[in-house]
Amino acid sequence: MVTKVARTSSPTKYSQYQALILSTGAFTVCFAVWTLFSIIGVKIKQELNLNDSEFGLLVATPVLTGALSRLFLGLLSDKFGGRRIFALLMLLTAGAVYSVSRVSSFPMFLLAALGLGFSGGSFAVGVSYVSNWFDRARQGTALGIFGAGTIGTAVTTFGAPLLVNAFGWRETVQIYAGVLAIAAVIFYLLTNEDPASAARSAGTAKSRKLSDQLAPLARLQVWRFSLYYFFVFGAFVALASWLPRYYMGMYGLSLARAGLLTTAYALPAALFRALGGWISDRIGARMVMYLTFIVASIACFVLSYPATDYVVHGIKGPIAFSFEIALPAFVTLTVILGFFMAIGMAAVYKHIPAYYPDHVGAVGGLVGAIGGLGGFVLPIAFGLMNDFIGVWTSCFMLLFGLVILALAWMHGAIRMMERAKIGELRSLPELPEMAGLHNPIGVAGSRSAAHRMPQ
Repeated sequence: MVTKVARTSSPTKYSQYQALILSTGAFTVCFAVWTLFSIIGVKIKQELNLNDSEFGLLVATPVLTGALSRLFLGLLSDKFGGRRIFALLMLLTAGAVYSVSRVSSFPMFLLAALGLGFSGGSFAVGVSYVSNWFDRARQGTALGIFGAGTIGTAVTTFGAPLLVNAFGWRETVQIYAGVLAIAAVIFYLLTNEDPASAARSAGTAKSRKLSDQLAPLARLQVWRFSLYYFFVFGAFVALASWLPRYYMGMYGLSLARAGLLTTAYALPAALFRALGGWISDRIGARMVMYLTFIVASIACFVLSYPATDYVVHGIKGPIAFSFEIALPAFVTLTVILGFFMAIGMAAVYKHIPAYYPDHVGAVGGLVGAIGGLGGFVLPIAFGLMNDFIGVWTSCFMLLFGLVILALAWMHGAIRMMERAKIGELRSLPELPEMAGLHNPIGVAGSRSAAHRMPQ
């Protein structure tokens, strides 16, 4: 099997960490590119005089492409090796990014945005590549460090406005395209084939058929992992884009202050993803997922409670009081929620190489695609719930329902596995010392034996 070749080849620590560091750097650049429309989209809206619906479609298009592309990019990585696919993906995407600076009509901007969105699919490629370098005991930490490349979002939200003000938005896009192309060349020249891909190239391991690669996707467990990631990653991305609007509407903050408080939620959480991988390696990914879902459910429940006035008819007359989450408490709860979402992201991807070591690209691609779709679908759902329910906290009501569903499904599946493992113990009495009472012959036998023992 490919995995046996990869383990017996014993890659050096230097080659392992070289692959990890360069992959994380490349993913950071890709993620920065993936979120570029959040900044330049405003300029394009002004230039083309777009309405809000057209603007929303323009900004969401790269997110959608990045999500949907993860599955087949993961499959390609499993078949041809993550090093080649990663470098080629960045080069081709750099061309699409550059085209954004050259087009002028709305349909052409959408087409260019579709190409730019492939940078978001780089996550599935990197997961396949990095996981092949490390054994199971260290895969959680390695994938957590790689996933910290989502900090590229902060790179763009901080650096892109400075470049736009200094050079213009089209020139900023061209700079991003150049950086992405350079990153592709550096990555390819300084990295090596992962052990599994090297074994296939040497002919010591056979490439799997597409049907074999896709086989695990028929398992319900894979879709359960996808639901986990829909919440921990999809909801994380959705809140990162929704919180500025929430702060302005709920608390009346300025855009600048709302953006700053949103950064307090997003930036630390991206950094803590590496910590989540390390924790998963030590206490187990399952325990991390329990902690994530339990804490997130409590946080979402509190955050979902709307500002309410109460009147209690007391003995001496009406007693009025109100409940409302103050701004400092709200910020604290969102930071806590973001932290557990981040470590949950790492824990989900710790499961995949452990359960599907030969199908990391396919399974990781599907899980990543579903998670990415969460970042696309949930903000739309938040807006619809605001319109129909008319309560600002309705977005957290939806997230509370989602995390409870994930927690219930996970716990139910774990309980079923435990019952299957210890099914033979069901016939035993609850108290072992009472075993003889359930077997009269055994009781008689034990009494006879007792009479034969010396007193």
